[in-house]
Amino acid sequence: MFEYEMAHARHADLIREANEFRRAAEARKAHRASSRGKEPEGPVREARSRFARVA
Repeated sequence: MFEYEMAHARHADLIREANEFRRAAEARKAHRASSRGKEPEGPVREARSRFARVA
């Protein structure tokens, strides 16, 4: 009976851990999506003209 209880507890821990991982991934994805609109990137062509081309 003890082995069953240990396996059941481990199963519950794994499910809890997977849910936390999933929530963290969703939070990172949401943060990236919301931060994209706040800080627009500058034009690339202007920055490239400052440096010499390499062969």
